[in-house]
Amino acid sequence: MFSERLKSLRKARGVTQKALAASLGLSERHYQGIEYGETKPGFDNLIALADYFDVSLDYLVGRSDNPGR
Repeated sequence: MFSERLKSLRKARGVTQKALAASLGLSERHYQGIEYGETKPGFDNLIALADYFDVSLDYLVGRSDNPGR
């Protein structure tokens, strides 16, 4: 669920994987691994992603369907 939600949020913003990775200070390949579910993001990256998309961590990881903070 996390990978699908992350991809959906990114596409809704019209952001490329490369641009998002750069804004998070990650390599494009590392970000791709997170989005494809091959790599588990660290807590710092989860927080950065939630902040970037302005959603709660619970929403980002699929524990809630309410994106609000």
